[in-house]
Amino acid sequence: MTKRMFALLSVLVIASMALAACGTGGPAAGSESTLKIVSSLPMTGASLTQTQTIVNAMQLRVDQAGGKACGGKYTVTYEPWDDASAALGKWDPAVETENANKAAADPTIVAYLGTFNSGAAKLSIPILNQAGPLAMISPANTYPGLTHFVEGQTEANEPDVYYPSGARNYARVAATDDLKGKVIANFLVSQNIQTLYILDDQEVYGKGVADSVNAASTAAGITVVAQEGYDPKAADYKALMTKISTSNAGGPPDAVFLGAIVDNNSAQVLKDKVAIMGDNETVRFVGPDGLYTAALIEGAGDAAEGAFATTPGLARKDLGEAGTKFYADYAAKFGDTNEPYAILGYDAMSAALKAIEDVCAAGGDPTDRAAVNDAVFAIKDFEGALGTWSFDENGDITLPFYLVGQVQGGEYVAFGTYTP
Repeated sequence: MTKRMFALLSVLVIASMALAACGTGGPAAGSESTLKIVSSLPMTGASLTQTQTIVNAMQLRVDQAGGKACGGKYTVTYEPWDDASAALGKWDPAVETENANKAAADPTIVAYLGTFNSGAAKLSIPILNQAGPLAMISPANTYPGLTHFVEGQTEANEPDVYYPSGARNYARVAATDDLKGKVIANFLVSQNIQTLYILDDQEVYGKGVADSVNAASTAAGITVVAQEGYDPKAADYKALMTKISTSNAGGPPDAVFLGAIVDNNSAQVLKDKVAIMGDNETVRFVGPDGLYTAALIEGAGDAAEGAFATTPGLARKDLGEAGTKFYADYAAKFGDTNEPYAILGYDAMSAALKAIEDVCAAGGDPTDRAAVNDAVFAIKDFEGALGTWSFDENGDITLPFYLVGQVQGGEYVAFGTYTP
């Protein structure tokens, strides 16, 4: 062998050893790759009082990780995106679709946290499903048809219509409306409610939860006087409330349930309910998590006093050590909050970070969207702020707990934790 050939072979051997040392499951030694996580939530309009705490909680979790993953091999960045528009004053289908397409086209994005509104999720899930698929984790969607079929509450083609690739890419840390209806019915029975009038804002979330409450209340022996949709753009609802005030054999029902988001003029509905039928002790007012927000109280003023609302999760007194620590850490950084979605936002981000870490621990590549998505669905017995939970095969969280709150002294106060 000539010296020249020997030198050439030596160079090739050294080069191959260097490549082997780099491996294929991560960046080369001394280099760093970026993993981007985005959220898509309505940051314009009345929902901001809820969604800002979600964004804060997500940022808190990334900060606690030092903005790093996999032993510092990767930098993790978080960008909160707005899916609302000033024109609508709430989530906008065109904006949400644009956000989903933008995320699908950016290969550095490995997780999409959202949406807040179930109707928005219907648009973005199929887009992200064909982009890797790109894992989507919602801190708030509760419409069951996004993940599973419920007789009488979901469409015949749901949920398969949202997954054109055939693989699942959507999970959520919020319990679903088919469970929520049973929880609310249990609560109504505990309050000796015998007659109920149901209103909904005619959107996917609002009508879905109203339908669930209707079915569960009827099964529990409560008489549902009627269910109807209302116009979120109406100037007032005094005529509607006057009709409801005589709907129960000439008198008012024991309670009114409003399936709606706060953006859809819900505060005006509550104000006119009180104006026509008396305070919330005379005729109870009950809403879902879309109304469990300071924005409802700010909009309705004194008329909100005594109103009830439910939301996925647990009362603070029922949380474990991790949940208690979350609220303490949140308060230290952003100030105390009673907005119930903050802790769900925290666990949604925790799930995304755990999936990334699990991919690395298995020797995989966390820039591979499909690998991260698989790791999300593999999360089992996770010790989160909400407690110990898993994602089931549909992507639903295995915690069926709901917090019932009541407005007392101008703020929501925990009334108790309920289950289906």
